[in-house]
This record gives sequence, structure tokens and C-alpha cells, in this order.
Amino acid sequence: MAGCLSSASFSYEVELILVEGNLNHERTGKTLKLSRGQKHDILETLASKMHSFKAYPSDKDISVVAEALVTTHPCLKEPGTQTGWYGWKNSLKFKMGNFCTKLSRAGYSEVAVNSGKRSRNNPDKQSPHTDIKRPKRAEVNFLPNFPKGEDGSSLERQRLQIVDEVIRTDKNLPLIAKLMQTTFSLRRKEVINDDLPVGEILERWPALKMESQICAEFHRITNINLKNHFYSELDRHVPRLQSLFRKKAARTGKVSEVLDQLFNTYDRQEQVDVNVLRAAVLRALPTYLHEDDSGFLKLWDVSQHIIKTCNESVEHVIYFICF
Repeated sequence: MAGCLSSASFSYEVELILVEGNLNHERTGKTLKLSRGQKHDILETLASKMHSFKAYPSDKDISVVAEALVTTHPCLKEPGTQTGWYGWKNSLKFKMGNFCTKLSRAGYSEVAVNSGKRSRNNPDKQSPHTDIKRPKRAEVNFLPNFPKGEDGSSLERQRLQIVDEVIRTDKNLPLIAKLMQTTFSLRRKEVINDDLPVGEILERWPALKMESQICAEFHRITNINLKNHFYSELDRHVPRLQSLFRKKAARTGKVSEVLDQLFNTYDRQEQVDVNVLRAAVLRALPTYLHEDDSGFLKLWDVSQHIIKTCNESVEHVIYFICF
């Protein structure tokens, strides 16, 4: 969050005043007295930059920005205070609240979803701060507005077009990807505003059952490549998990027997690459947790299919994860 200060650009007047104030503070130690308009410009600029990072910054986030402000511009330190920036922190907190209110009135979806409209004249509407919906840590695109030139009706027509394309035998995958990208804001509205159950969302958006669209939707929300992120995190935990599972396999019991057979098969492989190791750990995980993996893992017997083309004796089973 402190990075927002480095990219913040105050008005030309304020920048000149801060440069002179920092030089004067370095020579004399005196702090700068700002006019109401100058302080407003600083707070408004910082609130706008903070919102570009996070719509609802925490108390810690605001403290980091306030501290970075007086560190970058020592002339803004508050004399007589322990931190030198506590007053700036409180001012920023109120300014962020006012900034979100302005965005809500302007129709910005991410903050408008949390603004209750109940009043004496509208007693049936949602009260303020009820069922507040805020983005989780990894959600970059939480609740975007509809694309320019689109509305609920036009996006609904595109949704129906997606349904028609998905049920076809010869699917037009580029068209499905394009329509899913365009209708992303409508889906997020249904997830966040309408609180639709998962089953109903999958029924309305059958393309989300496709592996490619699951990965694409994850990237739309988080800007993270799902497969790359999953495998990188898996590789980080594989050594510890393998050690844990092997210790369990050395014991007695039904689970230990299954794990022992699994790792005996793995140990007999002539060539062990990262994919085989990942498969062994992923296959062992639900067994270790006493979970039924029949609906999650697909088992492919290589000896019955690939041997026809490669004429090699294969004894192991490769396990594929169904995304």
C-alpha cells in the first residue's frame, strides 16, 4: 500500500510547496503549514491512489500510507506527536469514507453494493452496513461495472448464446471465450449481489464446467494463472507431503496399506519426473485424509492404452487432476 505514494502526483502548486517545505525543514527543522485547499488536494490524491490498490483499506494499510507520507515529506510531520503522522492517518480514514460515498453515488458497483438506502421514506430497502461484501485478498476484479455500451439485457442475450454454444457437439471455443469475457461483470453481479447458489450458477453458465473457462475465470478475478500457481505451490509442499505420507505408509492399517502400495508403484518407476511425483502426492492426499476421491481424480491405466502404440511394458498408473 505504501507504493501508492510513489505513484501519486499532487497538483503543481502542492508539489512546489512540498519541495520548498522539505528544504526549509532540512535547514531549520520547521514544519509546513498547509491551507485547507492544499491539505484537501493531498488527501484527495492519496484516497484516489489507495482506492486503485484496494477499495476498503484496513487500519494498518492507512497507517502505512500516512507514515510513508511524512517520511517522504518530513515537512508534513505533526509536531508534538509520537509518530508524527497520526493526524494524517485519521484524516485519510475519513477521506476514504467520503471518497467511497462519492463513488457509490456515481454508480461504482464495488462500493455501491455496500451502500444501504433504507430511510424513513424507503423503509423496505436494505439498511447500511448489512451483509457487507468486500473483495478477498486475491480478488482483483471484485465487482466490475458492465462494459461500455452493454446493459443487463444485452449481456443476458450473450449468456443465452453461450448456453447454445456449449450444448453443441462442435463447440466454437473462441466465441465462447469471447462471450465469457464480455459477460464477466454479469456473472460477478449474480455471485455477489444476487447470492446465487453454486449449482444455479453452473446451470446458468455451463461454460464454467469447461477446464479452459475455469482457468480463464480464475484469471479474470485474480489476474493469476491458475495452473501455474497451483503447480508452483504444489512443488513447494511436495517434499514435506511425501515425507508425511511415507511415514504413514510405514505403519499398519487400511490407509497405510493403500499408501504403501501407491509409493511402491512410484518407487518402481525407471524415470521419475516432476509430473509423476506430483501425481503420487495428489493421489495420496485424499487417501491420507480418509476422503473419497472418485469424483475428483480420474485414473488412467497406461498399460491398456499406450502400450498399443509404444510396445512397452508399463506397470504404473498416471493420475490426472480434473479441474
